[in-house]
Amino acid sequence: MKKSYRVKSEKDFNAIFNDKQSVANKRFVIYKLDKDQKHFRVGLSVSKKLGNAVVRNGIKRKIRHVLIEHRQELQPVDFVIIARKGAEELNYKEIERNLLHVLKLAKIYQEGILSEKEE
Repeated sequence: MKKSYRVKSEKDFNAIFNDKQSVANKRFVIYKLDKDQKHFRVGLSVSKKLGNAVVRNGIKRKIRHVLIEHRQELQPVDFVIIARKGAEELNYKEIERNLLHVLKLAKIYQEGILSEKEE
């Protein structure tokens, strides 16, 4: 995933958390901040409670892959994905299903619809 698609700075993370728009399901929590930009930016948070570095990086890799696969259907907003306990036990398809579900709840993912800026 290109750097322009990532939320990296503490200032950006705090701005997203302070906006207090969040939705969750059993495996993921999403905080979002509506912004006027060309494409989405995402920050990932996976707690040490979920496993060692190998396990956490595996979860993040799967999440990034889902986002890249569905990038055309994601709204141009900033958001942070937090993995909850149990995410470490999911395979790729289960992560994809859970993540798309919570993205739909957050109104970030719209199936089959390109974002206005890309049309």
